[in-house]
Amino acid sequence: MTELTSLILSRIRDVYDYPQPGVLFKDITPLLADPVAFAAVVDELARWATADSADTVGMVDKVVGIEARGFILAAPVACQAGVGFVPVRKKGKLPAETLSAAYDLEYGSATVEVHRDAFAPGDRVLIVDDVLATGGTAQATVELVGRAGAEVVGVAVLMELAFLKGRDRLEGVDLRSLVIV
Repeated sequence: MTELTSLILSRIRDVYDYPQPGVLFKDITPLLADPVAFAAVVDELARWATADSADTVGMVDKVVGIEARGFILAAPVACQAGVGFVPVRKKGKLPAETLSAAYDLEYGSATVEVHRDAFAPGDRVLIVDDVLATGGTAQATVELVGRAGAEVVGVAVLMELAFLKGRDRLEGVDLRSLVIV
Protein backbone atom coordinates (compact mmCIF):
# COMPACT_ATOMS: atom_id res chain seq x y z
CA MET A 1 0.00 0.00 0.00
CA THR A 2 1.41 3.38 -0.98
CA GLU A 3 1.65 6.36 1.35
CA LEU A 4 -1.03 8.18 -0.68
CA THR A 5 -3.37 5.17 -0.53
CA SER A 6 -2.94 4.95 3.24
CA LEU A 7 -3.57 8.66 3.64
CA ILE A 8 -6.74 8.52 1.52
CA LEU A 9 -8.15 5.47 3.28
CA SER A 10 -7.50 7.01 6.69
CA ARG A 11 -9.61 10.05 5.71
CA ILE A 12 -12.67 8.28 4.26
CA ARG A 13 -15.57 7.62 6.61
CA ASP A 14 -18.09 4.82 6.15
CA VAL A 15 -21.73 5.86 6.66
CA TYR A 16 -24.14 2.95 6.88
CA ASP A 17 -27.64 3.04 5.37
CA TYR A 18 -27.10 6.28 3.46
CA PRO A 19 -28.75 7.50 1.26
CA GLN A 20 -31.05 4.50 1.81
CA PRO A 21 -31.04 1.30 3.85
CA GLY A 22 -28.49 -1.26 2.73
CA VAL A 23 -26.08 1.25 1.14
CA LEU A 24 -22.61 1.80 2.62
CA PHE A 25 -21.71 5.39 1.67
CA LYS A 26 -18.06 6.38 1.39
CA ASP A 27 -17.90 9.92 2.83
CA ILE A 28 -14.95 11.95 1.54
CA THR A 29 -15.63 15.08 3.61
CA PRO A 30 -12.95 14.21 6.21
CA LEU A 31 -10.41 13.97 3.35
CA LEU A 32 -11.54 17.33 1.96
CA ALA A 33 -11.17 18.91 5.41
CA ASP A 34 -7.54 17.78 5.64
CA PRO A 35 -5.46 20.21 3.54
CA VAL A 36 -2.53 17.78 3.24
CA ALA A 37 -4.69 14.88 2.06
CA PHE A 38 -6.79 17.06 -0.26
CA ALA A 39 -3.68 18.61 -1.83
CA ALA A 40 -2.08 15.18 -2.31
CA VAL A 41 -5.18 13.92 -4.15
CA VAL A 42 -5.39 17.01 -6.38
CA ASP A 43 -1.64 16.81 -7.11
CA GLU A 44 -1.89 13.20 -8.26
CA LEU A 45 -5.00 13.75 -10.39
CA ALA A 46 -3.43 16.86 -11.98
CA ARG A 47 -0.23 14.92 -12.69
CA TRP A 48 -2.28 12.44 -14.73
CA ALA A 49 -3.65 15.35 -16.79
CA THR A 50 -0.41 17.17 -17.57
CA ALA A 51 2.51 14.84 -18.18
CA ASP A 52 3.12 12.61 -21.14
CA SER A 53 4.64 9.35 -19.96
CA ALA A 54 3.56 5.76 -19.44
CA ASP A 55 1.72 6.48 -16.17
CA THR A 56 -0.34 9.48 -17.34
CA VAL A 57 -3.12 10.19 -19.80
CA GLY A 58 -1.13 13.07 -21.28
CA MET A 59 -1.89 16.74 -21.75
CA VAL A 60 -5.58 17.55 -21.72
CA ASP A 61 -7.55 20.62 -22.83
CA LYS A 62 -10.41 20.33 -20.34
CA VAL A 63 -11.20 18.59 -17.08
CA VAL A 64 -14.80 17.49 -16.59
CA GLY A 65 -16.26 17.25 -13.10
CA ILE A 66 -19.39 15.22 -12.43
CA GLU A 67 -21.98 16.70 -10.06
CA ALA A 68 -21.58 17.11 -7.21
CA ARG A 69 -18.49 15.78 -5.44
CA GLY A 70 -16.67 15.49 -8.74
CA PHE A 71 -16.76 19.31 -8.95
CA ILE A 72 -14.81 19.52 -5.69
CA LEU A 73 -11.96 17.46 -7.15
CA ALA A 74 -12.07 18.42 -10.82
CA ALA A 75 -12.03 22.21 -10.46
CA PRO A 76 -8.72 22.37 -8.55
CA VAL A 77 -7.27 19.71 -10.87
CA ALA A 78 -8.15 21.91 -13.87
CA CYS A 79 -6.62 24.97 -12.19
CA GLN A 80 -3.42 23.13 -11.34
CA ALA A 81 -3.20 21.64 -14.84
CA GLY A 82 -3.79 25.08 -16.39
CA VAL A 83 -6.83 23.96 -18.40
CA GLY A 84 -10.56 24.65 -18.48
CA PHE A 85 -13.15 23.06 -16.20
CA VAL A 86 -16.49 21.76 -17.54
CA PRO A 87 -19.32 20.74 -15.21
CA VAL A 88 -21.56 17.79 -16.00
CA ARG A 89 -24.76 18.45 -14.07
CA LYS A 90 -28.02 16.81 -13.17
CA LYS A 91 -30.84 17.39 -15.65
CA GLY A 92 -32.25 20.90 -15.68
CA LYS A 93 -29.37 22.66 -13.88
CA LEU A 94 -27.50 24.18 -16.85
CA PRO A 95 -28.79 27.45 -18.38
CA ALA A 96 -27.86 27.07 -22.07
CA GLU A 97 -28.55 24.40 -24.70
CA THR A 98 -27.49 20.94 -23.48
CA LEU A 99 -26.85 17.37 -24.47
CA SER A 100 -28.21 14.77 -22.04
CA ALA A 101 -27.70 11.10 -21.20
CA ALA A 102 -29.73 8.87 -18.89
CA TYR A 103 -28.11 6.16 -16.77
CA ASP A 104 -28.69 3.70 -13.94
CA LEU A 105 -26.85 3.85 -10.65
CA GLU A 106 -26.62 1.49 -7.70
CA TYR A 107 -29.92 2.71 -6.17
CA GLY A 108 -31.94 4.37 -8.94
CA SER A 109 -31.61 6.19 -12.23
CA ALA A 110 -30.81 9.75 -13.32
CA THR A 111 -29.91 12.00 -16.24
CA VAL A 112 -26.82 14.19 -16.66
CA GLU A 113 -26.25 17.08 -19.03
CA VAL A 114 -23.43 19.15 -20.44
CA HIS A 115 -23.60 22.39 -22.40
CA ARG A 116 -23.66 21.62 -26.10
CA ASP A 117 -20.81 24.14 -26.68
CA ALA A 118 -18.63 23.08 -23.73
CA PHE A 119 -15.86 21.66 -25.91
CA ALA A 120 -13.97 22.66 -29.03
CA PRO A 121 -13.83 19.93 -31.68
CA GLY A 122 -11.07 17.50 -30.77
CA ASP A 123 -10.57 18.72 -27.19
CA ARG A 124 -8.78 16.13 -25.09
CA VAL A 125 -10.75 15.58 -21.89
CA LEU A 126 -10.06 14.01 -18.50
CA ILE A 127 -13.21 13.15 -16.55
CA VAL A 128 -12.82 13.38 -12.77
CA ASP A 129 -15.19 12.08 -10.09
CA ASP A 130 -15.00 11.06 -6.47
CA VAL A 131 -16.26 7.46 -6.64
CA LEU A 132 -16.72 4.91 -9.39
CA ALA A 133 -19.54 2.62 -8.28
CA THR A 134 -21.67 0.91 -10.95
CA GLY A 135 -20.11 3.10 -13.66
CA GLY A 136 -23.39 4.51 -14.97
CA THR A 137 -22.57 8.15 -14.31
CA ALA A 138 -19.08 7.84 -15.77
CA GLN A 139 -20.36 5.95 -18.82
CA ALA A 140 -23.03 8.61 -19.45
CA THR A 141 -20.41 11.35 -19.11
CA VAL A 142 -18.06 9.61 -21.56
CA GLU A 143 -20.99 9.44 -24.00
CA LEU A 144 -21.80 13.15 -23.54
CA VAL A 145 -18.21 14.25 -24.10
CA GLY A 146 -17.99 12.20 -27.29
CA ARG A 147 -21.32 13.49 -28.59
CA ALA A 148 -20.08 17.04 -27.97
CA GLY A 149 -17.12 16.42 -30.31
CA ALA A 150 -14.34 15.95 -27.75
CA GLU A 151 -12.09 12.97 -27.02
CA VAL A 152 -12.09 11.32 -23.59
CA VAL A 153 -8.48 10.46 -22.79
CA GLY A 154 -9.28 9.08 -19.37
CA VAL A 155 -11.48 8.86 -16.33
CA ALA A 156 -9.85 9.49 -12.97
CA VAL A 157 -11.52 8.75 -9.65
CA LEU A 158 -10.54 9.10 -6.03
CA MET A 159 -12.02 5.71 -5.16
CA GLU A 160 -13.31 2.70 -7.10
CA LEU A 161 -15.78 0.33 -5.47
CA ALA A 162 -14.56 -2.80 -7.28
CA PHE A 163 -17.36 -5.06 -6.02
CA LEU A 164 -19.90 -3.00 -8.04
CA LYS A 165 -17.95 -3.68 -11.29
CA GLY A 166 -18.23 -0.15 -12.68
CA ARG A 167 -14.98 -0.66 -14.57
CA ASP A 168 -16.81 -3.15 -16.80
CA ARG A 169 -19.02 -0.36 -18.18
CA LEU A 170 -15.96 1.68 -19.21
CA GLU A 171 -14.33 -0.83 -21.51
CA GLY A 172 -11.83 0.90 -23.79
CA VAL A 173 -11.53 3.93 -21.49
CA ASP A 174 -8.29 4.60 -19.59
CA LEU A 175 -9.56 4.43 -15.98
CA ARG A 176 -7.35 5.57 -13.11
CA SER A 177 -8.32 5.03 -9.48
CA LEU A 178 -6.32 6.40 -6.56
CA VAL A 179 -7.86 3.76 -4.26
CA ILE A 180 -9.70 0.54 -5.08
CA VAL A 181 -11.87 -0.98 -2.34
